[in-house]
Amino acid sequence: MIKQSLLLTLFLGTFASAQSIKPEWFGFRVVDEATGRGIPLTEWRTVNDIRLVTDNAGWASFNEPGLMDREVWFYLSLSPGYEREKDGFGYTGVRLKTTRGTTTEVKLKRTNIAERIGRTTGQGLYRHSELLGLPHPLPNMNNAGIMGQDSVQAVPYDGKIFWLWGDTNIPHYPLGNFRTTSAFTDKRIQPEQGIAFDFFTDDSAPSKVRSMLPMEEPGAVWLFGLLNVQDTAGKEVLLAHYSRHKSLASYEEHGIARFDPQQGRFTIVKKLDLADKWRFMRGHAVRDGDHFYFSDGFLYTRVKADLDSLLDPAQYEALRFDENTSTWQWQSAEPPTTQTDETKLLLQGKMKAAQARYQLRDIDSDKPVKLHGGSITWNDHRKRWIMIGLQFGDKDAPSHLGEVWYAEATKPDGPWTKAVKVVSHPRYSYYNPVHHSFLDAEGGRIIYFEGTYSLEFSGNPLAPAHYDYNQLMYRLDLDDPRLAPVWMTE
Repeated sequence: MIKQSLLLTLFLGTFASAQSIKPEWFGFRVVDEATGRGIPLTEWRTVNDIRLVTDNAGWASFNEPGLMDREVWFYLSLSPGYEREKDGFGYTGVRLKTTRGTTTEVKLKRTNIAERIGRTTGQGLYRHSELLGLPHPLPNMNNAGIMGQDSVQAVPYDGKIFWLWGDTNIPHYPLGNFRTTSAFTDKRIQPEQGIAFDFFTDDSAPSKVRSMLPMEEPGAVWLFGLLNVQDTAGKEVLLAHYSRHKSLASYEEHGIARFDPQQGRFTIVKKLDLADKWRFMRGHAVRDGDHFYFSDGFLYTRVKADLDSLLDPAQYEALRFDENTSTWQWQSAEPPTTQTDETKLLLQGKMKAAQARYQLRDIDSDKPVKLHGGSITWNDHRKRWIMIGLQFGDKDAPSHLGEVWYAEATKPDGPWTKAVKVVSHPRYSYYNPVHHSFLDAEGGRIIYFEGTYSLEFSGNPLAPAHYDYNQLMYRLDLDDPRLAPVWMTE
């Protein structure tokens, strides 16, 4: 702990004084002009297409034979959510003198409301910082040799934070683990300084990532709806819904799994009927009173927050609009009324506009926002339920699956009416975003969310080095005046 504290102190102090770097390198740091913090994931390209992608501290390192100690033009070719003015010829970039052993700073204007903090997973989080000889808070390879990870879930458990991810890439193969990867972290996390994951590894091979739900049958195994509930003795129990997939379209098997702290793995405690499509934990779980709710963007299903109920499919309820009585009801006989179902009912005249719960609309254009997923949590600062939701399928949007919205409601199940876009990822995907409420700062005024930054489903042929298929975190100030239209929504 003393060593980590010293390293963090050195890291924080680095940017308060002139930079001293390795004499053979030139470095430039890209910063948010409003906050002064480094900006990760900005790509710079020379005239002959040498590409640099800034690390989590915003640094880019340069040591190219033939291009040192002279003026070099760097195009700004990728900077989602940040911009720089074009020059007289319409080029966006910067001309820098690449003097060895020196550094300079480049400022960008943030156009996203949310501020990009950096990657939380993968290799090379502080790659350029290390090449330049600058202090950095985390090593550039984690204890399990993990290169990329899909779809994060995390909950407080046993005095720490328990994390899990889906398919995982390692150096010697793209899908080194497709049976779920997990880690613990300390509760005291400063996201701006990275997250020090202690990944579960094989006992016989400490540098090899552990499969958290091993099975003999073929297919990827994914866990969702992760939650912490107490048993009758008051002991914490980690549960999640598992599904075994041969493809994205369907699963071959599913059920409920429980974390066994003695084995350090999940074990199957209940298999479910393949015909049952909604009576189980799903998406991101959130507790309100004596119920757990489960979000697929919106909170469509719930169950009583006790172990017996969670394990019994008959105890799950879905929120459904009854056309006969024109009322919304929590019931267990029929599947939920989804956003798509509700839209059809409105178009058919079977529901009045005032009865709608899921007609989320852009506060500026009044265009509908169709959700693919996201999370909903209670926020102490706003004294409301808040949503981080991912838009899906808007042909006019900058991305097919990368636009993230913020909304508020007085109840967890809505109605949800107005939204403000807080992050855009042009021509890229950013799926399964989740707000980690255990990271909230300043009484909930500052929140943090992350999602999977991926080339998949984007139509973009080129992935930025190190970042693709990893978790990318953002910070959002709920007092930002650009969110004011949502504050005023009742």
